[in-house]
Amino acid sequence: MDLLKISKINKSYDKNQVLKDVSISLKKGQVISIIGPSGSGKSTLLRCISGLEHMDSGLIEFRGVTIAEAKNKVNNPEAINASKKIGMVFQNFNLFPHKTVLENIIAAPILVNNIPRKEAITIAEKLLLKVDLIDKINAYPCTLSGGQQQRIAIARCLAMNPELILFDEPTSALDPRLVGEVLKVIRSLAIEKISLVVVTHEMQFAREISDRIIFMENGEILENSTPEILFTNPAHERIKQFLSLS
Repeated sequence: MDLLKISKINKSYDKNQVLKDVSISLKKGQVISIIGPSGSGKSTLLRCISGLEHMDSGLIEFRGVTIAEAKNKVNNPEAINASKKIGMVFQNFNLFPHKTVLENIIAAPILVNNIPRKEAITIAEKLLLKVDLIDKINAYPCTLSGGQQQRIAIARCLAMNPELILFDEPTSALDPRLVGEVLKVIRSLAIEKISLVVVTHEMQFAREISDRIIFMENGEILENSTPEILFTNPAHERIKQFLSLS
């Protein structure tokens, strides 16, 4: 059974259709990277999966449970519990500036999953070791570099014990010198067989970690294939042009 199944999603803003009959499936442990030019609908697709955007038509299923449907509001307990297993890491970190690193990480596990504070702190400490930032546990986001903030954002996401993590261009807001430290963490998640959907402009990274690569343009999927095929023999001339400029 597919972990995630997206069926014929359409989404428009006024008269601008940004997603056109988009369908994707992902099995547990797989990594899918989504590439393509700016404005192709990549981030909107992630926001629909995470529930931050409402679709005009289509269906999203996770673990066999419908979590989003255009015609009906899905708010039954099974769907809500399934949705909690999808985490998202944003381009601009979205950390709470008035909270310490520790407080940022433990907030959701305590408030959403009702985990005791002591247990949440233990989880946070383990995750900070994982992202090599345990020494920043009492720091505030404003004192951290962009790369450090993004690693904290990843730790915060992992604290919810997700089965699927969505990454929306996780390195695009970073100084080029800091990109590597974030990619290293994401690479470790892929090695651990955590299911990932990654919107990225880092072509070599996508080629390295992905089971499949999806190329989107103008709201449509032009190709969904293995990294080997897409990067060496893409089906569309437009993809060849895009890769030559990347």
